[in-house]
Amino acid sequence: MEGFVFVLYYSNMRHAAPAPAIRVYNLFGESGDLPDVVHCETIASRSVLHDWTLAVHRHARLHQVLLIERGGGEATLDGRVVPLRPMQIVNVPVGHVHGFRFEPDTQGWVLTIAAEILDEALLAAEGLRGALSRSAVVRGTPQIRTTMKQIFAEHAARDFGRAHVLRALSSAMIGLVARALTGESGGAGTAESGLFRRFEALLEQHHLERWSVADYARALSITPTHLNRITRAATGDTASHLILNRLIREARRNLVYTNLPVSTIAYALGFEDPAYFSRVYAAATGLSPRAFRAQLHGGEG
Repeated sequence: MEGFVFVLYYSNMRHAAPAPAIRVYNLFGESGDLPDVVHCETIASRSVLHDWTLAVHRHARLHQVLLIERGGGEATLDGRVVPLRPMQIVNVPVGHVHGFRFEPDTQGWVLTIAAEILDEALLAAEGLRGALSRSAVVRGTPQIRTTMKQIFAEHAARDFGRAHVLRALSSAMIGLVARALTGESGGAGTAESGLFRRFEALLEQHHLERWSVADYARALSITPTHLNRITRAATGDTASHLILNRLIREARRNLVYTNLPVSTIAYALGFEDPAYFSRVYAAATGLSPRAFRAQLHGGEG
């Protein structure tokens, strides 16, 4: 973990097609520990470079939590404009469109968590993913503030066991944020959110079997159209895209944590043709599996 740094990159594929109106960003690490660390920065560190205004964009595989310490402004969350005040949390799920206009000299923290950490930390039966899947601004708590400061201190310290401690603290943070979100919404849940949690559980069980949208809908005793309505309401995304994203995250973990050949990974993920797997991966991430792995190892192999 020593010397680990993050860099921003555009995850748009470099094709001749016109660039989308909404920028898509991601964070990549420059080591094999990519999915296991968080990114920490203050609100001011990036905002001051852009006159305290960050245009609407989204992160393809990142979840963000912001905590306002002083100052404020407004957040644009999937088309809604929400005022920001001290001691408020902004929850920005994976893939949600968001932007910010901060008052000058606003102070606070931005915690960015890779989707892989959420995959490992969130158990479908506990229902946290459903709560965390909506963009919202809610009141923070002293416990959240304390945990955020601990994460930032641990991230900066580079002490032994840093990755393990960061994963534990990040898991605690997302649990506290989910609690705050459900506390303000009443936490009662609906039949639709219950169906989404069941879909998530099925996705964890069957993503390696390459189930289709129709397969998941059939298991839930609903139509594919209804399933798409549920996933759009919960995450803003289609069921087919969530299925693909889950598969891509599994591929990324294998590429980072194992030395298995790309062809072996492709077969393990249910692809009959490794070349087709490489095309699917490149279309989803902008890099082929081999190029992604080479980037992690500084261009070696």
